[in-house]
Amino acid sequence: MAHMMMLLFSSMIILAALPGSQAVDYSVTNKASTTPGGIRFTNEIGLEYSKQTLASATDFIWRLFQQNTEADKKNVQLVSLFIETMDGVAYTSNDEIHVSADYIQGYSGDVKGEFTGVIYHEMTHVWQWAGSNQAPTPGGLIEGIADFVRLKAGYIPGHWVKPGQGDRWDQGYDVTARFLDYCNSLRNGFVAELNKKMRSGYSSNHFVELLGKTVDQLWSDYKAKYNN
Repeated sequence: MAHMMMLLFSSMIILAALPGSQAVDYSVTNKASTTPGGIRFTNEIGLEYSKQTLASATDFIWRLFQQNTEADKKNVQLVSLFIETMDGVAYTSNDEIHVSADYIQGYSGDVKGEFTGVIYHEMTHVWQWAGSNQAPTPGGLIEGIADFVRLKAGYIPGHWVKPGQGDRWDQGYDVTARFLDYCNSLRNGFVAELNKKMRSGYSSNHFVELLGKTVDQLWSDYKAKYNN
């Protein structure tokens, strides 16, 4: 029993937020600690680095989203990260971030850098506004904003599309992130303002209100800029 308790303690750590992260606590649990991916997580990433990354990602997102007061932010007191055996890369639900130990095991590049980028993406889902039940934000835009955060934090992988590539503005992930970066270049803080508007509901008219053009016009301008 004592041995099992020691294993559990070695696989889980809880951190009160770093200065600036206010009342948010973070927990990290390696539920796959005996698997190849869980062992690689322990050896190349670790619990301490993970909890620091959760806190630094939160602070970065608050600054990028211009969420300077408690009233601007979601009321989240605990964010939990789980490393576990599962398909895919990662997902976020109910302020819980789940990362695949299998993905960690199979990643051939800088796994620590990739893990960091994944955390910045997933932490965005914790803090971003996603519209309302009556006017939800399109899934492609939600994922695009999360990858926009990853882009601005400097943790993008080499396989991302280049600026100007993609078929639709709301294709999601890297395609939409690149487009949002273009929109943000037209009006510094555009993504932060868009996120604030989506607190009460999503409308494509948000693009017109902020940039003076429809999103389809902006997409055409974006493609033309890169001759795509």
